[in-house]
Amino acid sequence: MKRACVIGWPVAHSRSPLIHGYWLKRYGIEGAYERVPVAPENIAAFLSDFPAQGFVGANVTVPHKEAALAAAAHADDIARGIGAANTLWLEDGALHASNTDSYGFLRNLDDLVPGWALPGGVAVVLGAGGAARSVLRGLLDRGFTDIRLVNRTKERADELARFFGPLVHAIAWENRGKALDDAALLVNTTTLGMDGMPDLDIDLDGLPENAVVTDVIYVPLETPLLRRARERGLRAADGLGMLLHQAVPGFEKWFGVRPEVTAELRAVILRDIAGKEP
Repeated sequence: MKRACVIGWPVAHSRSPLIHGYWLKRYGIEGAYERVPVAPENIAAFLSDFPAQGFVGANVTVPHKEAALAAAAHADDIARGIGAANTLWLEDGALHASNTDSYGFLRNLDDLVPGWALPGGVAVVLGAGGAARSVLRGLLDRGFTDIRLVNRTKERADELARFFGPLVHAIAWENRGKALDDAALLVNTTTLGMDGMPDLDIDLDGLPENAVVTDVIYVPLETPLLRRARERGLRAADGLGMLLHQAVPGFEKWFGVRPEVTAELRAVILRDIAGKEP
């Protein structure tokens, strides 16, 4: 029986076992998918001895994505271009790595807001963490030529701008409203607006009427940012589809079937979210 896992610290909150368990059952595959907590001080040893762990592959969540890239014997261009890996698999006994977060981000927008990508357009990305890296890679791949990266710590935005090149421009947090002028897309990759976190304070009046607003957060499904965008008549996309679509390539690598992201799977995750809310 093939076994895969998700590794992180902490990892108990991960919904990856629910997603992959659903697909294993749907496609009649004899396999297993588990949560494996790995403390930061143990991740290097865990990954260096990955073939002995009994898994065919793994998803990687915070804070181990950069360590996963460093540990891989072979990393694809996507993982290297993002600077982090979230998907691992064994091939001929060697550890391979990729990053599917960018794929998940793009597929989610393609599904929810067809025609959203405007090559040569302007995008604003809030936040400069791991999710922002994947979003930036995806936007560059889709042809955006002016990406304004806004972060509460500008030095971190400067660092990512240097990594991704001259089409990414770091902007101070206090100028976030002005950054929206002429933007075709606004992406929130921060935790602001997530359940238990403060709201994202940003005035959307600067966005053009045809702009798209998306949030990588999916708890709550409709964040205050998305609600305000819809009230303004803007097109908006929640972040749940990014979670679902990023899981597809890994499942195919490990279990040999390319799974579908369906309305039924989305409903399964939404019921789980609803069941764990206060």
